[in-house]
Amino acid sequence: MIRLIVSGCNGKMGKVVSATALAQEDVEIVCGFDINNESSMGYPVYSNPDEFDGMADVIIDFSHPDMLEGLLRYAVRTHTSVVIATTGLSDEQKQQMAEAAKQIPVFFSANMSLGVNLLIELAQKATKVLADNFDIEIIEKHHNQKLDAPSGTALAIADGINDTLIKRKEYVYDRHAVRKKRSKDEIGIHAVRGGTIVGEHTVLFAGKDEIIELKHQAMSKEIFAVGAVAAAKYIKDKPARMYNMKDLVAEI
Repeated sequence: MIRLIVSGCNGKMGKVVSATALAQEDVEIVCGFDINNESSMGYPVYSNPDEFDGMADVIIDFSHPDMLEGLLRYAVRTHTSVVIATTGLSDEQKQQMAEAAKQIPVFFSANMSLGVNLLIELAQKATKVLADNFDIEIIEKHHNQKLDAPSGTALAIADGINDTLIKRKEYVYDRHAVRKKRSKDEIGIHAVRGGTIVGEHTVLFAGKDEIIELKHQAMSKEIFAVGAVAAAKYIKDKPARMYNMKDLVAEI
C-alpha cells in the first residue's frame, strides 16, 4: 500500500489524480493540499501543509509554481518523496528541486504521459538521422485556460532534440517582428491556445520535397494522472536523487 498526498487536489488535474488513485486497491490518499481546503473526495484537505501531522510515502503535485518552495520544504522536513507535475517552473525553481533531491527522491517531468515521453525519444532518433538536412519545428496546442506558453512539454521536446546535437540550436518563438530567412541553426516553437484542447504536440521535420511529422494527442487528462501515480509508486522506496520518465520507462 502506498500513502499519497495530492497537492493541488481541488484543481482540475488534482481531481483527476485523486479519482485515478482512489480506483487502485494499493493506493490510499491520506490528505490533500490546496488553497481551497474544501474536502470533496473523502479525505481531509489542508491549505497549509504544516497543518497535516500524519504520515505519507509520496506527494503528487499538480498545483501552481508559487506553491513549490513551501511544498519542497515540507517534503524535506518530513522525508516524503515527491512527484512534481506542475508546469511553468522557473530555472530557479528547478534548482530548488535539485537541492531537495539531495535529501529526498524527487521525480520531475514536464509531461507525465508515457506516450509523450516516447515521442521525445522518437524525435531524438529522427534528429540524429535528419538534422543536417531538415528544419525542425515544434507546434503545441492546449486549451484556452493554460497560463504558460510554450508548454513545458514543447520545451522538453526541444531540449531532447538539442541533447542529440553537437551544436545546439537556438529556440525561436516569434518570427513576426523580424524579417529574415529562417536559419538552419534554430528550432521554431509555436503555441496555439483554444477551446478545450487537452494537449497536442507535433514535431515537424521539413526537408527538400519531403516532410516527416511525429505527433502525440492527449484525449483526456487521465493519461497524465495514470503516469503520475505510476511515478509515485516507482519512487516510493528509491534513494534520494532526481528522477524522470526515462527512469520509469526503463523499468517497465
